[in-house]
Amino acid sequence: MGYSVEEIEKLLYKYMPTSKGYQQDVTAAMNYAFSAGGKRIRPIMMKMCYDMFVDLSGDYDEEIIAPFMAAIEMIHTYSLIHDDLPALDNDELRRGKPTVHVKFGEDIAILAGDGLLNYAYETCAGVFDKRPADTGVEKAFLVMARKPGIYGMIGGQTLDVVLSGKPVDERELDFIYRNKTSALIECSMMVGAYLAGADEETVKRLEEAAGCVGMAFQVQDDILDIIGQEEKLGKPIHSDEKNDKYTYATIHGIDASKAYVREMSGRADDIIKSLDVKNEKAKEELINLINSLIDRDR
Repeated sequence: MGYSVEEIEKLLYKYMPTSKGYQQDVTAAMNYAFSAGGKRIRPIMMKMCYDMFVDLSGDYDEEIIAPFMAAIEMIHTYSLIHDDLPALDNDELRRGKPTVHVKFGEDIAILAGDGLLNYAYETCAGVFDKRPADTGVEKAFLVMARKPGIYGMIGGQTLDVVLSGKPVDERELDFIYRNKTSALIECSMMVGAYLAGADEETVKRLEEAAGCVGMAFQVQDDILDIIGQEEKLGKPIHSDEKNDKYTYATIHGIDASKAYVREMSGRADDIIKSLDVKNEKAKEELINLINSLIDRDR
C-alpha cells in the first residue's frame, strides 16, 4: 500500500509498451514522455481513494487498480505532449528535458500522444476480463472515458486555445480550470472509489473535493509561472505571458491567488475528513498530499 513516487512508478512501467517492431519510433517517443518523471499525483490519488474504500482483508487486488493508474498517467502524459506542440504552447522543455516534438519531430510527437491515449483505454479495458459484470469497473471505465473528453479536459483546453490572447471573464476562466485541470484529478479519485465499491453519494462528494484540489493545483501553477524558479520547475517560466494567456494570478495578483489556493485546499480537506472509510491511514495520506500541493515550488 505504498504511495512513494518510486513505488508507484514501478507499478506504472509494467504497463508501458516495449519499443520494437515497425512502430518502435512511436513507442520510443511514448516511453520517453512517460519516463520524464513528474509527481505522479493522479495515479497516487487514485490508489489512495481505492485503498480508502476497499476491504484490505479480502477484496484488495492490485491487478484491478494498477491498469487504471497506468491509464490515467498515460492520458495525462499525452495531454502534455500535445500541449507542448508548436500549434499550442510551443514549449521546448518539459521537466528539464527536450519536449517530445523537439526530440522526435512534430509528426511523431502527435502520434505518440495519440498512441498514449489509445493505449490507456486498451490497458484499463483488460480489467473487464478480470471482473466481468462488475458495475464498479463499468462506472470507473465510463468516468475514465468522459472526464478527459470534450465535456472534460479537451473541452477546457479548447476554450483555453480559443481565448488565447483575448480577455477572459471569471466564468470562462472557471470553465477552463475545472475542465482542463480538475477533470483528470476528479477522474482519478472517482475511479479509485468506484473500483473499491464506494457508493454513489460518496463518489459524488469525492468528485467535489477533487474539483477543489484541481482548482488549487492550477492556480498554484499560475503562481509558479510568475514567481517560480525555472531550474526547479524544469520548464520555462512566464509561458502564460508569452502565449498571451490570462490566468487567475495575472487577473487577481499573487497574494489573492495564494489565498484562493489555501481556500480550495481547505474545502477539499473538510470534505474528505467527513467521509466514512475503511482505511483511515489512506485518508490521512490523501489529506497530506493535498496539503503538500499548497506550498509546492515545482
